[in-house]
Amino acid sequence: MSDPSRPQAVVTGASSGVGREVALLLAAAGHDLVLVARDAERLASTAADIGARSPDAAVDRLCVDLGEPDEVRGLVRDLVAAPPAIVVSSAATIAPLDARNSQGLPLSLAVNHLAPYLLMRSLVAPSGVRSTRFVVVGGSPSALRRVPADLDDLELRRPARLGLPPSLRPVVAYGRSKNMNTMFVHGLHARLPADSGVTINGMHPGILTTTRLDRHDRGAARVFGALAGGRSSDTVADAAASVVWLATHAALAGRSGHFFVDRRPADTAWHTREPDRVDRLWRASAALVGLEP
Repeated sequence: MSDPSRPQAVVTGASSGVGREVALLLAAAGHDLVLVARDAERLASTAADIGARSPDAAVDRLCVDLGEPDEVRGLVRDLVAAPPAIVVSSAATIAPLDARNSQGLPLSLAVNHLAPYLLMRSLVAPSGVRSTRFVVVGGSPSALRRVPADLDDLELRRPARLGLPPSLRPVVAYGRSKNMNTMFVHGLHARLPADSGVTINGMHPGILTTTRLDRHDRGAARVFGALAGGRSSDTVADAAASVVWLATHAALAGRSGHFFVDRRPADTAWHTREPDRVDRLWRASAALVGLEP
C-alpha cells in the first residue's frame, strides 16, 4: 500500500529504455511509482527491479495501450483520486505509417502526442490541491527545426508530404510528433490556471541507440537512426538522470513552459512556439480525443 507521506510519480513507457530507468531512479529518490506501459511482462520486470533496489517503494502497474484514447481515459480515472506529484511522459514509437489505432489514427500521433495531451490535460483540474510537475520527453530542437508539424495532415493521409524515400517517412512522422510535444508544453503552460499547482516542461534526453524506439525501422530509416545515434555519447542512465533532475530538483519548482537540453533552457524552433500554430494544434488534438478545446 502506498504511504501517503511519500510522493507518487507516474511514468509512461516504464517497461523499457529511458522510462524504465527513470522509474528506478525516482524510486531510489523516495517516490512511490505508477508504472504505465502496454507490455505486462516488461512492466513486471521493471517492478521487480524496483522492489530489489528500493524495497520501501510502493509500485502499481497499469497495462495501458497509449495508442488508444479510451485506455488513456481509463488511466486518468485511476489517477484522479490521488493526484500524483510527478508525471513523466516518456513513451514514444517510430511506427510504420499504416500502423493505426482503432480510430484509424497513426500510432506515431496517438502514442507520441495525443496520449500525453489527453493524460496531462485531464489531470490539471484535479491536481490543484497539491503541486504536480509534468515532464514531457521530447526530441532535439536543433535536429527537428526542419520537420515542423504538418497541421494540415495530422492523420498522415498524404504520405507524400513526408518526403522521400518512403522508408524514411516514419522517422519524419516521429520527428513531427516530437515537435508536437514541444507545442503541447507551450500550449498547456499558457492555459494553466494560476492556482492549478501544476507546472509543465519539456526536455531532450539525448540521442540513444540502446532503446526499443527504432524497432520498426526499415531501410533508410535504420541508416538515419544509426547516424543520429552515432553522433551522441548519451546513455540511457544519463538521459534518465536528466529527466529526474527536471522532475525533482528543488530549484526548478514553480518553473513552467520551458524546454531543456543538457539541463539548460533551450530555444525551440519558431514553429513550435508561434501562438496561432500552437492554438491550432491544441484545438485539433482536443477534437481527436473528444475534449473541449
